[in-house]
Amino acid sequence: MITTIRQLLDKKGRQIWSVSPDDTVYRALEVMAEKDIGAVLVMEGDRLVGIFSERDYARRCILKNRRSKETLVRDLMTADVITITPATTIEEAMELMSKHHIRHLPVVEGDKVVGVVSIGDIVKAVIENQQHLISHLENYITGDPGVTA
Repeated sequence: MITTIRQLLDKKGRQIWSVSPDDTVYRALEVMAEKDIGAVLVMEGDRLVGIFSERDYARRCILKNRRSKETLVRDLMTADVITITPATTIEEAMELMSKHHIRHLPVVEGDKVVGVVSIGDIVKAVIENQQHLISHLENYITGDPGVTA
């Protein structure tokens, strides 16, 4: 069962997609489209300075009649990024996402970003954990000798 973000990253991978705060919004959208992701980290070197999501684009660019090829990521990104650590539990991550109405959490260990998890990653892990538990309980109930209480 996957109980921590570290276990989730070990399974899904630790790939990080990012842009610079000086990149255009258009470039950020290109990266998100190429990688089929809903958000990119905004990095200055190895330092996390923000996150830019499809929601940021819709609310802060389109609705305000800004041009994506002329607007910089720094002007639209969310700078106050909520992060988690590899030791964070799946339940804690889900609670943070729900409480703050966010869909992506950068995973930081020390000063270094080591991965990103999305709400989809968390939901998938919860479903897998529930399926594992159901299977375990079914085997216990049917008396499978390989299962102990």
